[in-house]
Amino acid sequence: MVLDSAGIGAMPDAPEWGDDGADTLGNVLRSREVNIPNLQRLGLGNIRELKGLTPVDLPVGNFGKCILKSNGKDTTTGHWEMAGIILKKAFPTFPTGFPAPVIDEFIEKADVPGILGNIPASGTEIIKQLGEEHIRSGKPIVYTSADSVFQIAAHENVIPIERQYEICEIARAMLDGETRVGRVIARPFKGKDANSFVRTENRHDYAVPPPKENLLALLAEKGLDVVCIGKIASIYDSVGVTQDLTAKNNDQSIDQTVNALNAENRGLIFSNLVDFDMLYGHRRDVEGYAKALEDFDARLPEIYQAMGTDDLFIITADHGNDPTFPGTDHTREYAPLLVYGKSAKNGVDLGTRQSLSDIGQTIAENFGIEIPDGVSFLTEI
Repeated sequence: MVLDSAGIGAMPDAPEWGDDGADTLGNVLRSREVNIPNLQRLGLGNIRELKGLTPVDLPVGNFGKCILKSNGKDTTTGHWEMAGIILKKAFPTFPTGFPAPVIDEFIEKADVPGILGNIPASGTEIIKQLGEEHIRSGKPIVYTSADSVFQIAAHENVIPIERQYEICEIARAMLDGETRVGRVIARPFKGKDANSFVRTENRHDYAVPPPKENLLALLAEKGLDVVCIGKIASIYDSVGVTQDLTAKNNDQSIDQTVNALNAENRGLIFSNLVDFDMLYGHRRDVEGYAKALEDFDARLPEIYQAMGTDDLFIITADHGNDPTFPGTDHTREYAPLLVYGKSAKNGVDLGTRQSLSDIGQTIAENFGIEIPDGVSFLTEI
């Protein structure tokens, strides 16, 4: 289960990314008393000193933190690394918008009357700002974010959904080389005016396909279940995914995780809790982040109850997104590592892992396979 963006302190190379001093969990916990007793019992406060979260003598889980070994700090980079894929070159980001030649090529190939936007923006805010002009002009709204994404927003009554998907596929095909973003995303919306615009559930992601030698694909090849929840399947372009369970927010992701645990599955259940990043990290909402941690903590017993005696629960993050930090960008941080199983050891200090891929290698070893990178900690627990 990935707590999207819940980093646990700046990595040594953070200054090279402009992230010196970033500390997502640390700064959220400094903001006020955050009531997360279940995470504390798992060993979150044993990883390092965290305000208001004293270490426990006998954690029920095992604890450590992971280096992000890849060159990047975005969603795709972090998740791919968990599956054994180390990126030496980061996916490109466009903090000032896409170059004019890229936009011109898109307009020509997609056969649209121009575009609006071409800036980094919140998806909900940009449709408020430009949605009415989009309805008048028929021009799709193109925008990006701190992630490596090319996002296209359009009203479903102005550009029908199948046509939206078509122009996203055109964008995906043309964005290559130095402009090969991690994902192209269709962001449809409905409503009459800026006050009533809402995004619909017809979002569709077009990701760069990962290399076939990765945890998900290798598990599926062995006949094991790979159940993906939330945005996980889209991050891997559905490679190796045997079941994709829809979840639009943290609570739905937890609900679907419990459903998957109660189903007849053998293999991997891979969940992402997107609200930490999307709603609170990027929007620099410290209080929202703190409350989301408390809400997640309160639901941990439901997950424990659904677990079988031979299940293993791993909690981590894909990068940081410190809501107290300037700007709206992700932050280059260690990822926390908490590991719990009813039949596993507890209280083991797993230390600073050499990569997020150690998580994937641990899962791989359990099922008798090996992924390209990672040092398993299976025998330690």
